[in-house]
Amino acid sequence: MANSPSGVDFHWPEKFSEIPKEAFHRDDIYRAELERIFYGPEWHLVAHVAEIPEPGDFKTLDVGEAPLLILRGDDGAVRVFNNSCPHRGTQLATSGRGNAPDITCPYHRWNFNNRGELVAAPGIERFPKDFRKQDYGMRELRSEMRHGLVFATCDTETVDLDSFLGDGDDYLFKLLGEGAELRLLGYQKVVFATNWKEYGDNEGYHAPLLHRAFSLLKWQGGVGTQCVTERGHKLIVAELGATRNDGFLDDPSLVEFLDENAPKRSIVVNLFPMTVLTRHLDVINIRFSFPRSADETEVHYAYFAPADGDEEMYRHRLRQASNLLGPSGLISLEDGAVFNRLHRGSNTLGTVAFQKGADEEMTAPCFVEQNDEASNLIKWERYREIMGFQRG
Repeated sequence: MANSPSGVDFHWPEKFSEIPKEAFHRDDIYRAELERIFYGPEWHLVAHVAEIPEPGDFKTLDVGEAPLLILRGDDGAVRVFNNSCPHRGTQLATSGRGNAPDITCPYHRWNFNNRGELVAAPGIERFPKDFRKQDYGMRELRSEMRHGLVFATCDTETVDLDSFLGDGDDYLFKLLGEGAELRLLGYQKVVFATNWKEYGDNEGYHAPLLHRAFSLLKWQGGVGTQCVTERGHKLIVAELGATRNDGFLDDPSLVEFLDENAPKRSIVVNLFPMTVLTRHLDVINIRFSFPRSADETEVHYAYFAPADGDEEMYRHRLRQASNLLGPSGLISLEDGAVFNRLHRGSNTLGTVAFQKGADEEMTAPCFVEQNDEASNLIKWERYREIMGFQRG
């Protein structure tokens, strides 16, 4: 074994299509992933502006294990902060969402405005003479916005967002309604008993085989493309034909495409390292995901719809959202159980090997068949390079 730049001694198989099972369990690998990927030079999707539409609105989310506070100031600007008081490190906000004209640390009552600036600190007359309030605002992360999405990075050396997204930018534009203002429908939040990389290994090969709804609704035959970028993003577009109910649904609107202004297609954008955005039928879904440990992954399913629809269409989208794309929805009901079984099974020794579409070593950018699993190997290769693991 050779010592990698991440400080982890680890053997990586020589064969391009094989992944070592140890990568899903070892705590030293997980700790190195936090530093090199989640706190390293990568962009992470942390919010959509529809979640924080008004001044003072905030949202909390983790990147890796680091808590963040996404806050819209009274000046209308959206900023991303460490959810930690710059004084002694106390977590500032605990609610998932809310509205606050200011933020107060519960420990010593330091008070910040919703732009992150320190306004007051009790006992300031006893602070060191060189103390300046402007030096102790909430710690802001570098962030950028695209198509209403808020991205943040923990590393000041991260490439610009255009370079990170690449061809994915156009897919995001189409997925999010081509500039339409969106409305938040709601959330579902779940913790899977699986490693974050097993959750991220979800691919097109399994869809018509694992998910009963795909065969019942005749979805597995749609024409589509799957593009994989150099940064490991997967970009998928598939045509949607008429669904077939055959009486097994009491509410057939759950699988009806009623938005006459939207093209009849499904779009999936899987951003490295682990964020998934989906537009399927009449629902837009963003899955904000982060690891809890080497053995657990938390996913927040957030549902959105164009803001200009009537109430009848709004109720339709609301019914369709979680029932179709949620953790227990028609499309994804079986995934949670398989994630857990993947994690349990990978406690055995050896490697896993991708097969469908994996005839030879791949280079990105490239297109693969819609239901191939080989597209994941591009992401795995990028992961291996970031972690500094050597083959052989």
